Amino acid sequence: MIIFRYLSREVLLSTTAVTAVLLLIITSARLIKYLADAATGKLDADFVLLVLAYRIPGFLELLLPLGLFLGILLGFGRLYLESEMVVLRACGVSHKRLVLFALGPALFVSVLVAVISLWAAPWGVGQAKQIFAQQEARSELELLTPGRFQSQGKGNQVTYAQHLNTEDGTLEQVFIAQQNDKGQPLLLFANVAQQRIIEEQGRFLVLEDGFRFDGTPGRADYSATRFGEYGVRLPEADAGLTINEIEAKPTLLLWHGESTREQAQLHWRLSLPVLVFIVTLIAVPLSRTNPRQGRYAKLIPSIVIYLLYVTLLTATRSAIEDGGTGPWALWMVHLFFLALAANLIFADRFWESVWNKLPALRLPWKRKPEQEGSA
Repeated sequence: MIIFRYLSREVLLSTTAVTAVLLLIITSARLIKYLADAATGKLDADFVLLVLAYRIPGFLELLLPLGLFLGILLGFGRLYLESEMVVLRACGVSHKRLVLFALGPALFVSVLVAVISLWAAPWGVGQAKQIFAQQEARSELELLTPGRFQSQGKGNQVTYAQHLNTEDGTLEQVFIAQQNDKGQPLLLFANVAQQRIIEEQGRFLVLEDGFRFDGTPGRADYSATRFGEYGVRLPEADAGLTINEIEAKPTLLLWHGESTREQAQLHWRLSLPVLVFIVTLIAVPLSRTNPRQGRYAKLIPSIVIYLLYVTLLTATRSAIEDGGTGPWALWMVHLFFLALAANLIFADRFWESVWNKLPALRLPWKRKPEQEGSA
């Protein structure tokens, strides 16, 4: 029991560190994208961190299996490098028993991934999509960014406001350029503009104390009008826009779905906890390292195997969505890598000898002393 707790702590500490670093990288890249959307007015700056928080479960459902995989490689690799595994072997801990010990942390991570993939990630995606839908449904007045010319109305209107009064929500020094019913230029200038809701008529952008210029300057039909108030109807926002994306659908709804996209998404969510166990079975034999080879000797080949695993799963999910194959193909990929894991566990001596006979894969500074002497 003491050995189990010690090994579990090593694995979980390494897994937490690796996952935290990967999550920081992913969230930083996504935060830059959301800040760019906020700068262009597509997303309110107040919702940037909220949307990012909703997307974190979707990141973790794939980062946790990778973090566990690298955590086992780094944690167990350190024990091999410092000869602690030799002591454990002398105490009667076999390689097969080491695999059983590693399944303890794998069970914890698998349950966590199951909760995230089956419930938390779809809920987070739905909340984030709902925020984006509300932002897209905002009125043109709400999309204005003070001090910036912005194209609105599908490119048919350009609006500029010099200042926004945050206390009462009014805009100051407003300029609007658009076209009138005859297709001629229409310019509006106003000192103040604010939104008003008129019962049974809708929302209006009311310009106060300004001018309206119609037509092309120099022509006979050109006119200039001064007004006290001028109202522009604003489109109604549809805040209750329904999100129908497959990723945001609850798992129970996907269970009763019949479309290929729904079935692909369902089996993808169910397969992620299985991914955790299989990568654990692969990582334990790959973590076995000769102290002469160094701690990171097998890290790159191991990462290649993991990337191949995830790439095949992703490609198979896309094929299921397109109707090219059935959900069984996704589980065949898991079965293939489960067979690979069993081969690495029960034929570890054979693969270790194969690895030692591949000098091309060894680092040049890790040559044996006799090789250096002959050189």
